Amino acid sequence: MQDKIKEIREVLKEVKYPGTVKNIVELDMVQRIQIDGNKVMFRLVFQNSGDPFVNVIKKKCESLLIDYEKVEIETLFMHDLERPLSLEKVKHIIAVSSGKGGVGKSTVAANLAVALAMQGYKVGLVDADIFGPSMPKMFGCEKAQPYMEKIENQDMIIPVEKYGVKILSIGFFVDPASATVWRGPMASNALKQMVEQGFWDELDYMLIDLPPGTSDIHLTLVQTVALTGAIVVSTPQQVALADAIKGINMFESPGIHVPVLGLVENMAWFTPAELPDNKYYLFGKEGAKKLAEEKGLRLLGQIPVVQSICDGGDSGEPVALDPDSITGAAFARLAREVVKAVEENQAQTKRVRITKH
Repeated sequence: MQDKIKEIREVLKEVKYPGTVKNIVELDMVQRIQIDGNKVMFRLVFQNSGDPFVNVIKKKCESLLIDYEKVEIETLFMHDLERPLSLEKVKHIIAVSSGKGGVGKSTVAANLAVALAMQGYKVGLVDADIFGPSMPKMFGCEKAQPYMEKIENQDMIIPVEKYGVKILSIGFFVDPASATVWRGPMASNALKQMVEQGFWDELDYMLIDLPPGTSDIHLTLVQTVALTGAIVVSTPQQVALADAIKGINMFESPGIHVPVLGLVENMAWFTPAELPDNKYYLFGKEGAKKLAEEKGLRLLGQIPVVQSICDGGDSGEPVALDPDSITGAAFARLAREVVKAVEENQAQTKRVRITKH
């Protein structure tokens, strides 16, 4: 039986998702293959209920499985699948992404999480940047050791909690002094385990700090959870903006369909602590703001460069803890804009219940 299921998966690899080079098996759209005599049944899982290629892909699958007298295909949409136990009480899941490294994405994710918590929201943070996990240091909890606990007959990982934020990072489970080499599947499995086995309980917002660029980890994320949306972080530099466009296109591409809630312009300008009214545009002026306008996206915030932001990250005390400081105030505004963007996105996107064809 397993050999026949394997054969069916190989056949269905011929079905490419339109507009991409990836096939539907690679995209994990084919699930629960069952064979009953000369009848084959399986699920096709799509990210979005408005996917224009549902019927095209179904017909292509049926045409390839001509050796079977009957082919039954159940069509489901990602948002309608049951969430893992760990995510049942999580209201919104937001990916924090960047097209390239070095733009301060993790700093933005950490301080956004703290700013949301300080505004009274229940917040979780997953450090999925497994090639360079930085959250343990940024939150000053490098020696923390998450532990397993059996909850409702399932082994769950209890997140570390600091500054009102529940945190899980691969940095808690590897030796920081040792170089860790991750192959694609290993990295993806580590992310899935942290998200699905973490005991998050009730959360208003879960932020997932992704590795820079576009990779299998990003694909794993959209296959694992129904994302509320994504935030793309960039500096004003043209080279960073070019990579930010790739990130935006990835989330908006066919087969993924994750709403981009908006852009964050980090390192927008330099403000000396002793001259708080002065702005020096070291990396160009308002590049991300212009990109947001071109793409019809919201500019969620502009974060200035101040020495305290670096000191806060190194000392384990995020600058968002002081909402009266220049950068702390910027992150407080960012948090409010993210909440507003989520609410507006929800108003525009009505969830569709399970649809079967």
